[in-house]
Amino acid sequence: MLARLSGALLRAMSKAWITKDNFVGLANVSGVEQSAKGALFRVGEELFRVDVLRNDVVRFKISQAGKFDEEPTYAVCQRAFSPVTFTLTDEGERFVLSTPALRVVVQKAPFAFHAYRSDGSAIFESADGKNGPEAYLYLNDTFVVTRKRGVHDSFYGLGEKTGPLNRRGQKYVMWNYDIATSDGLALSRLTMVENSDFISPKFDPYYMTIPFYYHAVTDRAGTRFAGMFVDNGYLAKFDYTDKDHYSYEFQGGQYTEYVFAGPGMESILEAYTWLTGRMQLPPLWSLGYHQCRWFDYHQPDVLRLADEYRERKLPCDVLWLDIHYMDGYRVFTWDKEKFPAPHQMLGELRERGFRMVTIIDPGVKHESGYRVFDEGASQNLFCKVENGQLYVGMVWPGRTVFPDFSKPEARAWWGQLNAAHVESGLAGIWNDMNEPATGSISPLPMRFDRDGANHPHERFHNQYGFLMAMGTRDGLLAARPNERTFILSRAGFAGIQRVSANWMGDNASRWDHLEMSLPMANGLGLSGQPFVGADIPGFFQTPTPELMVRWMQYGVLTPFARGHNCVRFDDQYPWSFGPGVERACRDALMLRYQLLPYIYTAFVLSSETGEPIQRPLVFDFQQDRQARETDDQFLLGRGLLVAPVIQPGVVARNVYLPPGSWIDWYTRETYEGGQYRTLDAPMEHIPLLVRGGHVIAAHQDIPMSTSGLAPKVLDLFVAVPLEDGTFTSELQEDDGLTFAANSDTRLRTRFTLKRRGTEITLKAETSGSGYPEFAREKFRVVLLNVSGSSASLDGKPVALDAGTLTFDDRGQGFELAFLA
Repeated sequence: MLARLSGALLRAMSKAWITKDNFVGLANVSGVEQSAKGALFRVGEELFRVDVLRNDVVRFKISQAGKFDEEPTYAVCQRAFSPVTFTLTDEGERFVLSTPALRVVVQKAPFAFHAYRSDGSAIFESADGKNGPEAYLYLNDTFVVTRKRGVHDSFYGLGEKTGPLNRRGQKYVMWNYDIATSDGLALSRLTMVENSDFISPKFDPYYMTIPFYYHAVTDRAGTRFAGMFVDNGYLAKFDYTDKDHYSYEFQGGQYTEYVFAGPGMESILEAYTWLTGRMQLPPLWSLGYHQCRWFDYHQPDVLRLADEYRERKLPCDVLWLDIHYMDGYRVFTWDKEKFPAPHQMLGELRERGFRMVTIIDPGVKHESGYRVFDEGASQNLFCKVENGQLYVGMVWPGRTVFPDFSKPEARAWWGQLNAAHVESGLAGIWNDMNEPATGSISPLPMRFDRDGANHPHERFHNQYGFLMAMGTRDGLLAARPNERTFILSRAGFAGIQRVSANWMGDNASRWDHLEMSLPMANGLGLSGQPFVGADIPGFFQTPTPELMVRWMQYGVLTPFARGHNCVRFDDQYPWSFGPGVERACRDALMLRYQLLPYIYTAFVLSSETGEPIQRPLVFDFQQDRQARETDDQFLLGRGLLVAPVIQPGVVARNVYLPPGSWIDWYTRETYEGGQYRTLDAPMEHIPLLVRGGHVIAAHQDIPMSTSGLAPKVLDLFVAVPLEDGTFTSELQEDDGLTFAANSDTRLRTRFTLKRRGTEITLKAETSGSGYPEFAREKFRVVLLNVSGSSASLDGKPVALDAGTLTFDDRGQGFELAFLA
């Protein structure tokens, strides 16, 4: 549905990048009050507050009209802030608030504020402009913050953004946007990029807004990271183009910022996800392969598609239905002619090892007699315009109204509708069009009535998809309190990771879109959302057979792996391009399903620490300059290095190997890190390497589905490092469906590999009370890069057969020793 941006939207969004000429700062500090939580400074008629949340985390707030907005967004879920010991001292021209990890310096006259670590290194320093400090300037409902930077400083984060992972030299707009409804010329006034065609890999803004970023400073002492999260949902602009300073502006709302001292990227992300929540443990089936298509399927077509996957021996867990399954695009309905017996169909799919997910848009058809519309209207649950009438947009059903998800009662009602919808046997819900996309009608007249306040649209626009997902998840949990939920959302805001996965929207079957999806997904992972993926092999357009293969080989090694394409283009099933492509796609899918124990464990660790699953090299190797600037590779979990092929005709590519040692998954050759190597990339596979010291758990018998999966044997692929040291890996086994694993009903195995010269020991220690479905009887250890000799298992001699040993293990652990 292509439409032009309305004049009202353009007027609101096309303001030039801030000039600051008419902006003013706050008055001098005239007083201070210390509390158990921090300090409150009086600055003229306003208040500046510093709250100490942890030794390494502080919150800054500035009032408007002397009042604070204590819940500016729904991003922060952490409410239990333990008391932190700090000191507040008056040093004459400034106040200094200190914790064991950081110092906040508040300059009295003129007002400014800075933050430093306890070693004196800067977390941030406010910039000085021609009229004085620019720590915080404001004009009407817009404020701007400007800070110092070095010419070679790096910036990361900001969620779903195109362009390089390092944001240095770039400008970004934070406004959730349905990119396929854009007018390129009009949008160029907003984005200020040369090519604002939504197909361009430079297009901005996108579907999600996460105003959280990292600032990295490198000097002789190394590279140190600081993190900042601006808790504000209004339209924002971030500018990293100047060599001496960077700035951000928000066109509404109050200034609330959380600052994370670092200096490690992993500690910052741990703290940010402690604050905004972490991904909940997903159901195992959601880590399998998903098949979707925007297509007018009928019930027999769906069953034939399922049979096609099984007959062709292509692993797949989930089939999806786009908008055509509904009755006239009315949400929470089924077209009875196309799908006369949904419950029966879903039962037959379960027998074949498939689950199903259907799309749900927020747009509700404006139609008396349609139950969903009548209920929402009678209960005052839809958004209105200023005069009190219902807001009406134009999307798939035509005249459309939108739930006011800022209201708890609207979210609860929406959750109940979702709960009733999945009673037919659906496994999950797909939230689309939730930026919100309102078609040819501007969304700005849409108002929100939380607490009866008649909030402007801009306050909740960027949070709308997040709030929709919150209501959906609560409804699914109420319907199935013992089952893990799966929700996929197109739009999102900071904190979306705790309720939903995200995919990266309407991409295209082009090589440059494959390439841009890597830093985009990596940026989302660094921004707290680990469960992400791009449509394989692109939604719009038709791929070449080669692109289909290369995207599948890459896509199966991302957290969310779903094939999807547009109704206006040819089929893009694995078999649509002939037997050669089908064979390559099968091999790729088999690899994902082989690696599911490892991938699942990566999800477990992410749910516990917030760490990315698809992670840029900088996350694990922040002291390595080349790793910091590498965009076309990533780690899948902690132990696998993936180097996709992103250009046509490539059968070998340069791969940067960070410090350590790396073992080629296919050739078993071992490489020393800290260098580039040219590795083969035949049409059969892309480069994949195991990090030295890691143990990769895998299925020996590769399943076609996770349904009823209870393996009796697991493989442990052991990458023996070149260097001495101690290395750890994890494996979690549980029922994959319920929340029992959260209460220790699981088996957790921690592998510790030690190398001292030629002596190698691999020790497995277990924890957890087990679970009823546990069926594993054996491990098979496979030494990837050595044959091993003089081996012993639990102190008894054993013989390694070309580096392989199979032995009984029902969860008791073991210790294997051998010589390299």
